[in-house]
Amino acid sequence: MASAVSAQAQANPVSVPTLQRGIVKMVLSGCAVIVRGQPRGGPPPERQINLSNVRAGALARRAAQGQTETKDTPDEPWAFQAREFLRKKIIGKEVCFTVEIKTPQGREYGMVYLGKDTSGENIAESLVAEGLATVRREGLRGNNPEQARLCDLEDQAKASKKGIWSEGGGAHTIRDLKYSIENPRNFVDSHHQKPVNAIIEHVRDGSVVRALLLPDYYLVTVMLSGVKCPTFKREADGTESPEPFAAEAKFFTESRLLQRDVQIILESCPNQIILGTILHPNGNITELLLKEGFARCVDWSMAVYTQGAEKLRAAERSAKERKVRIWKDYVAPTANLDQKDRQFVAKVMQVVNADAIVVKLNSGEYKTIHLSSIRPPRNEGEEKNKDKDKRFRPLYDIPYMFEAREFLRKKLIGKKVNVTVDYIRAATTATETGTIPAFPERTCATVTIGGINIAEALVSKGLATVIRYRQDDDQRSSHYDELLAAEARAIKNGKGLHSKKEVPIHRVADISGDTQKAKQFLPFLQRAGRSEAVVEYVFSGSRLKLYMPKETCLITFLLAGIECPRSSRNIPGGMQVAEPFSEEAMLFTKELVLQREVEVEVESMDKAGNFIGWLHIEGVNLSVALVESALSKVHFTAERKCVLNRIWSLIKRHSLRGKELGCLWANYEEKPTEEVAQLSEEKERVANYRPVYVTEITDTLHFYTQDVETGAQLENLMETMRAEIAAQPPVEGSFTPRRGDYCIAKFADGEWYRARVEKVESAAKVHVFYIDYGNREVVSSTRLAALPPAFSTRTLPAQATEYTFAFIQVPQDEDARADVVDCVVRDIQNTQCLLNVEYGGASCPHVTLQFTDSKDDVGLGLVKEGLVMVEVRKEKHLQKMVTEYLNGQESAKSARLNIWRYGDFRADDADEFGYSR
Repeated sequence: MASAVSAQAQANPVSVPTLQRGIVKMVLSGCAVIVRGQPRGGPPPERQINLSNVRAGALARRAAQGQTETKDTPDEPWAFQAREFLRKKIIGKEVCFTVEIKTPQGREYGMVYLGKDTSGENIAESLVAEGLATVRREGLRGNNPEQARLCDLEDQAKASKKGIWSEGGGAHTIRDLKYSIENPRNFVDSHHQKPVNAIIEHVRDGSVVRALLLPDYYLVTVMLSGVKCPTFKREADGTESPEPFAAEAKFFTESRLLQRDVQIILESCPNQIILGTILHPNGNITELLLKEGFARCVDWSMAVYTQGAEKLRAAERSAKERKVRIWKDYVAPTANLDQKDRQFVAKVMQVVNADAIVVKLNSGEYKTIHLSSIRPPRNEGEEKNKDKDKRFRPLYDIPYMFEAREFLRKKLIGKKVNVTVDYIRAATTATETGTIPAFPERTCATVTIGGINIAEALVSKGLATVIRYRQDDDQRSSHYDELLAAEARAIKNGKGLHSKKEVPIHRVADISGDTQKAKQFLPFLQRAGRSEAVVEYVFSGSRLKLYMPKETCLITFLLAGIECPRSSRNIPGGMQVAEPFSEEAMLFTKELVLQREVEVEVESMDKAGNFIGWLHIEGVNLSVALVESALSKVHFTAERKCVLNRIWSLIKRHSLRGKELGCLWANYEEKPTEEVAQLSEEKERVANYRPVYVTEITDTLHFYTQDVETGAQLENLMETMRAEIAAQPPVEGSFTPRRGDYCIAKFADGEWYRARVEKVESAAKVHVFYIDYGNREVVSSTRLAALPPAFSTRTLPAQATEYTFAFIQVPQDEDARADVVDCVVRDIQNTQCLLNVEYGGASCPHVTLQFTDSKDDVGLGLVKEGLVMVEVRKEKHLQKMVTEYLNGQESAKSARLNIWRYGDFRADDADEFGYSR
């Protein structure tokens, strides 16, 4: 104290103290504060003001790093309490102050008042009154009323034994301050990502702070998860050079958090760095920094951010769109694209690779789309394999490449998907060393189907990996964080590429053009009848490459019975010119069968080792389809098949309009031929499955579906209708419902839907049926209104169609029936399935349903689970299906599943259980 008084005695008193104002930035101790003045075109000026005539205890100080002779200095008694008293009272608030004395060293002593003038609370007096500071009585002037008041307040505090005047010496007020943590990772994990109370003691830059964790007094450095602000780089001469906007970002964080009470979620500790999120009552500083353009998202720490990474991306996106601060020169990756080119719906025609597909736009144009930010499976030894084996086949030889392609093929081929372009990757040229190959321009996009991100699904199954980008590379998926999270799950679960199991090996024999091998396979394929195959490649309208899954071989397949125009090809002596309509025929075949699952019948083989036969897809004979589309001529081999009459009838039909089509039959002249007797064929079951969306399931196991093909029309109609209703709301109670009337009804979700009145009990109880969804409800007439004529069933028929399951009989027991209904609701309600009508019924058609992805029969699954019985049908063309269902029933009975748990109840005691045959 003596040295302090001596220094004050040597100071130069300020003759006329002037009143100044500012905001308290920081409380250094119980008697010293830093006040930030008004900014004048740059960083606001800061001044340290020491309170005159009082002294508070010194806070703890850490020993200088690297100097072993120095030691940590602990708190003096009541020092931290004095600092806290001031911090809670004045931090961040406006104060006014007068400077009374200024030392030669530049230290300023004065009085600080809370508020805009001296009528506010005197901070020094408050400290002394609470017993948290002592008065320096040496050199006090008795005629100074302010100094006299300080002495009186100190005497009162002594009498009341407050603060430092209390008994016990104040040892209990000294903090056990901890400057380091032995095991930071365990320390972070021990808090289980629960908020920890803390005080921000120092701000290094916008995203790194020093925090005092309470109540254990750990002083730790915390880096904000998921973001990074511009920093201050230390030069060789010891000076710091700020990156652009580094000072502004630091001020932004300081002015909001420095010495504020906050909560910190300790989220991770990679490489001894504690990552966390700082929560303040006024908001999340991480999101604020991003929104104001003071920070950018960083991928490596984004995964641990617990408040939702999508919020950070949205905040960063907002700053980019406004081009604020660090984003002032930002140019969006898709800035030169129109909205229709940036987001569109297209049909998937081909899976090129595990990260690329070919889609057909509404305009008929074909476009290659690459999935954003993912990398397909790669073979590290691929180059070596190419040298050793000239027939290196990536699809089969690179681990998990085949699985990835098959996943995409089964999910996407022939389906409509939503495409959102994320960025266009510019074309690159190859380097002289060949280390970087040339790539054409790539359109990279996020592709979704049914709300599922295909890239995310691939990564989550371990069939692709996520690309890591440079921090300044903004060309990435709009769902990049979801991709990283999916990859983390795949790694944790050891799926696909991340599995420690042996990689799958696909030994596929390619016998295309190998006459000897083809001869060995021919008898086997001929005896097999219809075999399953996948069309791998289309050479022309009638020449294809097939993959036979059961035989694990690749073959070249020629369509029997027809002769398609030949495409251009290299032949000895030059290039053969393409025949007319060869391109149209090839495109037709590609669109119909490329990468689809088909059935083939092999009849013979040509001298080049190519198999000849018939190809069927969903009940369509491709040979017939090509002729029907006027893209092929009949080959003489067609006479050996019963399709002859069908083909020739098509030729006759097309000859009548050949001039309109400009097709192969434009110059056809019918030749007199002998009448060919019609071959009578026994009726066969027609399997023509079409996609439907199951919207409702009744207690009797009937269900309602919508056709997927007309789904877009219904959505458009509903949007237009609701917009019109919103513009001109119906008058409540103006509609008088009558049985059979069509109307619009407000459902429980508050939206209007088309409906039909089924029964009117009273004005408060009207039974309605929602004609587009199949559900029923009892509503008040006030929730009904007349159906506008523009949205009647003439504009668009009712979309909900009622069906029931074929070949099954529902149990009569209420509990058993409830079990099967619950099972069906869980499996297929609000999902897309494939439906095929098998036979008619009294109230509705009987159908079979298949799951879209696995193609498993839903009804057969219920039979095998022992939830229903089989209804035996006598039609000959259905016997194959009936037999399969009966075999499933016998399997369930043998295992005593569900309704069969007591044996076959349909015998003498059938009535007891409430069942009938």
